[in-house]
Amino acid sequence: MLDEFEDTRPTPQTPRRRHRARRVVAVLVALVVLVVVGGAAAYLLLLNHTVSTNVKRESLLPTPGVSGADAGPTKKPAAKDAQNILFIGSDARAGLAGARSDVIVLMHVSGDRKKVTLVHFPRDLYVDVPGHGKDKINAAFAYGGAPLLVRTLQDLVGVPIDHVAISNFEGFKNMTDAVGGVNVYVEEPSSGPNYTFHKGFQEMDGAEALAFVRERKDLSEGDISRGRRQQAFIKALLLKALSKDVLTNPVKLAQFVDAGTKNLIVDDKFTVGEMRSEAFSMRNLRGRDVSFVTAPFDGFGTSPVGASIDILDEPGMRVLADALQNDDMASYTDKSLTP
Repeated sequence: MLDEFEDTRPTPQTPRRRHRARRVVAVLVALVVLVVVGGAAAYLLLLNHTVSTNVKRESLLPTPGVSGADAGPTKKPAAKDAQNILFIGSDARAGLAGARSDVIVLMHVSGDRKKVTLVHFPRDLYVDVPGHGKDKINAAFAYGGAPLLVRTLQDLVGVPIDHVAISNFEGFKNMTDAVGGVNVYVEEPSSGPNYTFHKGFQEMDGAEALAFVRERKDLSEGDISRGRRQQAFIKALLLKALSKDVLTNPVKLAQFVDAGTKNLIVDDKFTVGEMRSEAFSMRNLRGRDVSFVTAPFDGFGTSPVGASIDILDEPGMRVLADALQNDDMASYTDKSLTP
């Protein structure tokens, strides 16, 4: 009979068990969060370590008072948040004075980070080189390395170069393979012993991309055409590197960062944090947001010493300079603008 009247209400210990269970669950959740966050932090530390270890830093920007360098131009209020980053591809060990620069591309990143314009300066463009008179623009690199090339460009377009990055073609090849190839727009078809490039978009691995950007003799405008190919490749590589396929793939991203930094020299003011911040700010870029132009020139000629040169279009250069100075590249048009 007593069993029929047994008190079946929860004992005082039952709530404690429930509270204990909740605490256990909370601890487990916290541990999972710590593992995930800790893993992400460890991965970021790995990437930072890779960049810090691989990237070499040199004094690539002009130092006022050294070798005749002045303070350089300042940014206008309209362009205070824009960035101008100079990419140099050298045919010798990066940063070595006396080498010629095969690739001279100024990347202008708009202040709102919604547009990137790649401005190709043909290596035979005949300009004023500070301290050396008139010469081909790539001679500036041979005379005084990156600092003199920066001064030459700053005098030409009137905007400060914020950062400089130097790589060689082997670095471009390795980066292409690290992201699984790139889809490049071929403006002018060509063929060689090992590769054929058809007009339109074409998937390329590292070796194909290297052959593509090196070709010059069989193209209609020689170095000018090659420059447009280099721009098309840089655009394709930039978009692939910023794609979800790469950014959300830890293995592929780590491989790309490693490949891209092994042959890279940047100016000593370009910190890892700033590089990461710039890349993150451009993560939403799409193909239509990246355009490229060729610095204006007015035909071909011969220098007083008999060298083949590209004649500078001075009025056209002033228009380009104005667009860069006012962060208004969106309205700037050029015949070399491609899809």
